[in-house]
Amino acid sequence: MYDQNNIFAKILRKEIACDFVYEDEKVLFFNDINPQAKIHILGIPKLEVIDFGDFILKADENEVKFFFSKVYDIVNKIDLDKDGYKIITNSGINGGQEVPHFHVHILGGEKLNHLR
Repeated sequence: MYDQNNIFAKILRKEIACDFVYEDEKVLFFNDINPQAKIHILGIPKLEVIDFGDFILKADENEVKFFFSKVYDIVNKIDLDKDGYKIITNSGINGGQEVPHFHVHILGGEKLNHLR
């Protein structure tokens, strides 16, 4: 069951501020407060979905395409496509997921060999 009190739900409701990069009616991208790389942006859909599997099961094809198209737009907007980047999503306790709202990490701006 989706936890409406998770930090990303609070950010989406504007109860907690974020350093936003991009927002529209369906998605929000913002800088991570604990960056693991020179550039570390989190991207979240504005759906109540717990992890990648939940997102794929609950979102329709257009919402999935829209979300990942926006990930691609952000990568290009900040010129990460030129030198490379990583896109990571964690799922569940064993996958290292800390916030139970589906999200992707966009990492770049430096060599990322330390992140495997």
